[in-house]
Amino acid sequence: MHPLVNIAVMAARAAGTVIHRHADRVDQLQIERKARNDFVSQIDRAAEAEIIRIIRRAYPDHAILAEESGEQSARGNSEVTWIIDPLDGTTNFLHRIPQFAVSIGIQVKDKLEHGVIYAPMNQDLYTASRGRGAMLNNRRLRTSHCRDISQALIATGVPLQERFMPRYEPMLRSAVEQTAGVRRFGSAALDLAAVAAGHYEGYWEFNLQPWDIAAGIVLVQEAGGVVREIDGGDPLQTGSLIAGNVHLIDTLADWVPKKRAQATEAADE
Repeated sequence: MHPLVNIAVMAARAAGTVIHRHADRVDQLQIERKARNDFVSQIDRAAEAEIIRIIRRAYPDHAILAEESGEQSARGNSEVTWIIDPLDGTTNFLHRIPQFAVSIGIQVKDKLEHGVIYAPMNQDLYTASRGRGAMLNNRRLRTSHCRDISQALIATGVPLQERFMPRYEPMLRSAVEQTAGVRRFGSAALDLAAVAAGHYEGYWEFNLQPWDIAAGIVLVQEAGGVVREIDGGDPLQTGSLIAGNVHLIDTLADWVPKKRAQATEAADE
């Protein structure tokens, strides 16, 4: 295992211990509302602090981008950035739904190279490194081999912002009409991990944050899958992505409606 991944695993497990210790006492937690349907608890912050403490002890000069504490620039000339979500699925955690995880992605020279996702309630540990494959609890992962969209199970996340609904709703309709089913579990990190593990044939969502998806992108790609930004850009920049196996990714991409501006330009030609 790569040295950076070793530290990421140590940090993820430590954060998971913090989360698991409080999982049956959520009614006693201090909870803040950052935005509509976006919550943060003292456990998010405590778990993040534990992750950063472990990273800083091993790599004091590395840059960090974390959900709760924001961006911390590299202290030296390091080209490594840790992208951290201490508790992906906070709303699930607060409702005692065991679908949440710690997610740590690692960029080297602005390229995603490593990912670790840890689900503390069942102790599932997902790891991936560029060119070295993806693993779940030391078992190699491969995406699904399904080629028939009618047999595919697809995951998604419902946009929290109304401006995404005109593009999301046609995609949801296509998924409902064409596939074996659609699931919405509330943790982008675990949804991407499930694509890597072959449980889902695909997944799409709009307007996520880098810490939601960084680790999961590496997992899917190293498990033999494909991750695309919905409009062809960089998913870490826009937060909108489609992930799937190589056989069905084009079908999933075909569900994407053109942006209104693009459609208008085409009509004017």
